[in-house]
Amino acid sequence: MSHILVIIPLLWQMVLSITLIFCWRRPEWHHKISIFGSIIAVLLAASLMGQVLIQGYVTMNAGNWPAPFGISMVADTFSATLILLTSLAGLCVSIFSIRSILDNRISFGYFPVLHFLLMGLCGAFVAGDIFNLYVWFEIMIISSFVLLSLGGQKQQLEGAVKYFTLNMLASIIFLTAIAILYGLTGTLNMADLAGKMAAVENKTMVRITATIFLVGFGIKSAIFPLYFWLPASYHTPPAPVSAIFGGLLTKVAVYAMVRVFTLVFPPDPYFDNLLISLGIITIVSGGLGAVIQGNIQRMFAYLIICHIGFMVLGLGVGSKVALTGLAFYMIHDIIVKTNLFLVGGLIYQMKGHWEKKRVGGLFADYPWLSLLMIIPLFSLIGIPPLSGFWPKISLIRAGIDIRQYWAVGAILLGSFLTLYVIAKLWADAFWHSGGDGIPRQGFLYFAQMRLSDKVSMVVPIAILAMISLYIGFGAEHIQWLATRIAKELSEPENYIKAVLKPVMVKGGTP
Repeated sequence: MSHILVIIPLLWQMVLSITLIFCWRRPEWHHKISIFGSIIAVLLAASLMGQVLIQGYVTMNAGNWPAPFGISMVADTFSATLILLTSLAGLCVSIFSIRSILDNRISFGYFPVLHFLLMGLCGAFVAGDIFNLYVWFEIMIISSFVLLSLGGQKQQLEGAVKYFTLNMLASIIFLTAIAILYGLTGTLNMADLAGKMAAVENKTMVRITATIFLVGFGIKSAIFPLYFWLPASYHTPPAPVSAIFGGLLTKVAVYAMVRVFTLVFPPDPYFDNLLISLGIITIVSGGLGAVIQGNIQRMFAYLIICHIGFMVLGLGVGSKVALTGLAFYMIHDIIVKTNLFLVGGLIYQMKGHWEKKRVGGLFADYPWLSLLMIIPLFSLIGIPPLSGFWPKISLIRAGIDIRQYWAVGAILLGSFLTLYVIAKLWADAFWHSGGDGIPRQGFLYFAQMRLSDKVSMVVPIAILAMISLYIGFGAEHIQWLATRIAKELSEPENYIKAVLKPVMVKGGTP
């Protein structure tokens, strides 16, 4: 029955969403149901992770139809790790939402939609069929659009329109690529595609199809030059929504890109060089964009773009060392980016403003909380031995191994730009005294809140900060996990064998 564990995390998120819908007239119950359900979700994800570490691959075919004829759901080390991180991020966002999400947003379905989004994320990570992956992406787009526009403020609606338009365009491109893929091979099962794409004689058509996939995933993951929708939208919703977006939504697109280009399409030096070039430019453009931002949330949004470039660059290099760095960096980035936007939300509650020069004096007013917030900030920079340091070592080593010195230079430049941005944030918002932030009418400062509300905002930041510290100080464990992920990605034949098991017919013969 271990194969059932593959779909349990996403089914549980669906159950939570439906339960919350039935409690629509009791919004006061939503906090408790969401937090309790999110704790269960973490335990279920941990169970799946444990099973994968023991068994290797956990697969399930819907309706007992054998692959490639049925819909396959597959959990390997990579997908199981991401589902666990998704569940942890979802739990922290649920706790933070107790105070930071207004009652009117809760009464319009904030928590049910949040769990539908988490369901879509879990589904995308275990999709073994590329059309099924598209379906999960659509669930995520619809859910995220609702979360982005919930509240109906002008800035939100403007950001939501840009977000939805560009992501729908990406979905159309993605669907077009799927249609061409099916026309070339007659299958959409990713394990089955791995063998059939290599046998396609028209290599030009294969390359065109891969390019269309790259454009579709490139928009969703916000790589250069397709990223401009992200900083225009991610800073507009409440902090918990920005946190789940910044921590997970772009990463699921990177995951899809990694899965498709390591499994479906055969190795191609042209695409390797293209991905490396895109990764370098994305790092530089995202970093420079962050440097000129005064709004804290927009600054964090540009840092998302910058650090997506690290992962794209690792995929382009493609060696086991590079894929190890990519996997490690994604684990680190999901936790840190989720926490960064929660930190931004806490700063807003403290000072009533997003502009870093208008919120000065944070360290003088809240010294202990400032020391807590410095953990994700320094982890983002990659100050040794914090979590952001170790994956960069693997990425730099991989670049040197293949003499891609431009890539190495881009990693170092991106790290320097991140250091400069965070140092400026610390100097302006934390260290310098003053600040003239003016709260909106009826705004309740953090200092005036009830103790329970303060705890609900600080605890999730502390949880994610502790995880970041574990990733940094227990780096040997994460490195082992990332190395295992890289090995599985580099040896897709084991994935294919696990999915395309011989079909047993009557008499016991295959």
